[in-house]
Amino acid sequence: MNPVSPDAPPEIKDVEAAAQANRISIKHFNASTPEEIDAAFTSITAQRPDGLLCGSDPFFVVRREQIITHVAHLKIPAVYPFREFPASGGLISYGTSLAGAYRQAGIYAGRILKGSKPADLPVLQPTTFEMVLNLRTAQALDIDVPATLHARTDEVIE
Repeated sequence: MNPVSPDAPPEIKDVEAAAQANRISIKHFNASTPEEIDAAFTSITAQRPDGLLCGSDPFFVVRREQIITHVAHLKIPAVYPFREFPASGGLISYGTSLAGAYRQAGIYAGRILKGSKPADLPVLQPTTFEMVLNLRTAQALDIDVPATLHARTDEVIE
């Protein structure tokens, strides 16, 4: 997680609730600079976790190559929030489409430029989510992807 992100506290709360409901033990690692990512992975390596869930902060999208390299070195499965991660070599993502969000922002900007008042525009929540799986990474991790998961995946990178 990026501790300076305003989105971190609610995201942590949701992850902790899901972990508790599923009786999964979790540990948080924070990073808000490239150096802190390296330091976090030094700690993660010492912990030897079964998997990793990457936070959804835009900083991590920008630093995805660094994160994916560390995860590949650990040889653990990791779940990411956006398709850009498996497209760059990560295992799997589930989340909203960044391209779709930017497209919607462009539509809003167009409406404002045509005279709409920003306060009159509705606040939109994501309505579609996508799952992207990188089969090459799954094979490198010796993970047998169940047919049911494969069937639910929106995009498979082979």
